[in-house]
Amino acid sequence: MSGQERDLRGTTAVVGVAESDLGEVGPHLSSLDLIGQATVRALADAGLDKSDVDGLFCHSAFFQLPPVTAAEYLGIRPRYSDSTAVGGSTFVGYLRHATAAINAGMCDVALITYGSTQRSTSGGLVSSAAPLTKSYETPFGPRLPVTSYALAAARHMHEFGTTREQLAEVAAAARKWAQLNPVAFDRGELTVDDVLSARMVSSPLTVRDCCLVTDGGGAVIVTSAERARSLPKPPVFLLGAAEAHWHKDIFQMPDLTVTAAAETGPQAFDLAGLRPDDVDVLQLYDAFSINTLLFLEDLGFCQKGEGGAFVEDGAIAPGGRLPVNTSGGGLSYCHPGMFGIFLIIEAVRQLRGECGERQVSDPEVALVHGNGGMLSSQVTALLGTEATL
Repeated sequence: MSGQERDLRGTTAVVGVAESDLGEVGPHLSSLDLIGQATVRALADAGLDKSDVDGLFCHSAFFQLPPVTAAEYLGIRPRYSDSTAVGGSTFVGYLRHATAAINAGMCDVALITYGSTQRSTSGGLVSSAAPLTKSYETPFGPRLPVTSYALAAARHMHEFGTTREQLAEVAAAARKWAQLNPVAFDRGELTVDDVLSARMVSSPLTVRDCCLVTDGGGAVIVTSAERARSLPKPPVFLLGAAEAHWHKDIFQMPDLTVTAAAETGPQAFDLAGLRPDDVDVLQLYDAFSINTLLFLEDLGFCQKGEGGAFVEDGAIAPGGRLPVNTSGGGLSYCHPGMFGIFLIIEAVRQLRGECGERQVSDPEVALVHGNGGMLSSQVTALLGTEATL
């Protein structure tokens, strides 16, 4: 990594975070309404006014020209905009982009925001754009995205002996965290046996191995470290971040058991001057249970092929050795199409000590990892309290 990028460590901080209403908001609220709710709440959290916002980072599958449309709706006039679209990891990448823009003087206060009515509008996947060219996969009729993730899970089981029970541990742990989160969508009891006996969607993944379909929006406010220290809430600093994508379609994935997190993880840790052992809490993009195993391995928390054994016996559940997806994750908390922004929100709240029953004890470093497409794009970010600088 370049020395110039290394110099960005700790130069910006998240100063405000918020969700919109979550779950099923019904036909009376649009995706823009959810962006509005989340933005108003995040600005209040930050102690800022919308007139302070001069950078806008936004993407959505629900309206065209995302930054332009969102800015008009919100009544702001940004001097810097970014609508990068690499799937659910997009919003974690925006942390890195906002840091670069702030340090370059292109904006002072960046708003990262997202809104989706995926559940109440469609009940299924809403894609950012219809492909103009067909994939070579099309004649085989894959049920995307689940078919792609099922392939990765099946290969992991074949190559490393990973079991369905170990995959189910991921979903059961997420539900235990969700039971401690009052705004989680699904807080009912869920055991490993429940996951295994649920309806099969795409072998070896049952419906409980798959993320929720919900409505929801989020907002994150980023500014310079200097300005952050003058605001009401404790700043949460960006210590390092890295992005990569190796393929789009799953048939082009070089190895179904290795994601680009194997590249972004080491780079982010290097920029932050940290190691996996330094991380107190993880927020991993768990669109499917296999994701959590792959990312724990690729990010260096265990060896390749050992993810299944690593999560056994409630190891990533409340009271386990490593707190993972403390909100309940995409499997139990919410998943409105693209989940990356919600990873940031939970990480910031954990580092501030605002999470109530699910609060991790005195965390100083949080890892946020976003995933997009068919295990396609990966973004890793490390966040820290003042003590990490």
